[in-house]
Amino acid sequence: MKNIVVNSHDFKKKNEMKINTILSIFAPKDVQFYAVLNELAEIAEKSAVLLQELFESTDNERVTELCQLIKVEESNGDKVTRKIFKSLNETFITPFDREDISALTDTMDTVIDTINRVAQKVMLFAPEKLLPATLEMAIVIKNEVTAMKKAVNELSNLKKSHKLIREHIKEIKHFEEEADRIYGKGASGLFRSEMRTIEIIKMKEIIQEMEKVANRTNSVGKILKTVVVKYA
Repeated sequence: MKNIVVNSHDFKKKNEMKINTILSIFAPKDVQFYAVLNELAEIAEKSAVLLQELFESTDNERVTELCQLIKVEESNGDKVTRKIFKSLNETFITPFDREDISALTDTMDTVIDTINRVAQKVMLFAPEKLLPATLEMAIVIKNEVTAMKKAVNELSNLKKSHKLIREHIKEIKHFEEEADRIYGKGASGLFRSEMRTIEIIKMKEIIQEMEKVANRTNSVGKILKTVVVKYA
């Protein structure tokens, strides 16, 4: 019976090559996750810009068109969200905790969905007159979502940009508090107004939904803060 001599160095080298090959299959391209998260944040900002224009417009046809455009962005957001969750399911290693990526994705998608609900309520209810507070809130929401997008855009450079991300998170919180203040002022003024009861109900529904947008965006800020604490 012949003795089989195994070169331990060659054996170890071959095993290392196999392991590296396996890891290369499962290892993600970090850019993939950052790019789609940026894409989702971009859709949120587009939606917020359209929402501001909606409350600025006095043309009914343009209002209807803007509501439809916001709906398109909401559908785009759903597609990107599905893409991110599919990648999470198929990826072995992620650039940061998959739970954080999942929460960030889900909450940004909720921001987009809630903006769409505001637009759909405006189209469905067709209020006779919009409160000035709604435009004020729309402007604040747009600024808040823009701050959110800027923070998300810096995630790919977290180690170097953590201070900048923290600044954007502070901005998000500031705008959320400003939205709450406008909501309180608008809601109290609504019930002291001479508007018909049905119009008061319509406006209450719309302005409450707008406050939810600000709150959901602030929730994104909280998730971003968690990511910074963990990885910066």
